[in-house]
This record gives sequence, C-alpha cells and structure tokens, in this order.
Amino acid sequence: MRAMVADFRLLHLVPEGKVSIERRIAGTFGYLAPEYAVTGRVTTKVDVFSFGVILMELIIGRKALDETQPKDSTHLVTWFRIMSINKDSFRKAIDSAIDLNEETLASIHTLVELAGHYCVRESYQRPDMGHIVNVFSSLVEF
Repeated sequence: MRAMVADFRLLHLVPEGKVSIERRIAGTFGYLAPEYAVTGRVTTKVDVFSFGVILMELIIGRKALDETQPKDSTHLVTWFRIMSINKDSFRKAIDSAIDLNEETLASIHTLVELAGHYCVRESYQRPDMGHIVNVFSSLVEF
C-alpha cells in the first residue's frame, strides 16, 4: 500500500496568485512530470502527468518504470507513445486481464488518447485537472 505517484497535493502549499513553487523533489520516478524531475518546479500540471501514467498502467498492466523490460521499453510513457501509434501492435499490448470486446476496445482507445494527452512533455500542452474531471464525468454512465 505505497503511493506510486508524483507529489500529489503539493499545490496547496503554493501561495495565492503563484503558479509554482520550487522545492526538493519527492515522488516515484516514472510518475514525475519531466519539468518536475529536472528542475523540481511544481506546477498545476505535474499531477496531470502522474494521472496519465496511472491510466497507462491500467491499460497495459505494467509498472511505470520496469527494469525487467528491454532497454527501449523500461519507461512506460516513452514506450506507450511509440506503441500507441500502431493500433494493431497496441491491441496486443493491452492488459490480458481486460476482457476485450468492441465496446471495451472503444473505451480503451479513448483512454489511450487521454493518457497520451496527459503525458505530453510540455506542461503547457496538458489540460488541468478540472478538465480531466469534466472529461471523465462525461464518460461515466450513471
């Protein structure tokens, strides 16, 4: 029961009107947004990146950082970007525990697009968490 994400909830420490703080890096490698891992700079987009990585893990059934994988597949985000280009290869990579049917596959393709969007390298290209909540709210059937 160990959290495997970036430093969620750091932003409550950001003073009103500021968009980031600089501090010691805390979190698990593989989940850290590039700008946070390199500079220690926290923005509202570091959580978005981590959430995208978690989505990737759920879809593929692999850890964010897996040293048992071949060198070019160790980091899930990098591997995911390459694999998601080829739909046929990607279908084979989906976690075998997921029962694939047409409806499930369509949902997974939506999640693949979202996860890729949440894990773009440049933070300004990522949506904020409010947008994610709105997107997922529209996907959920009540």
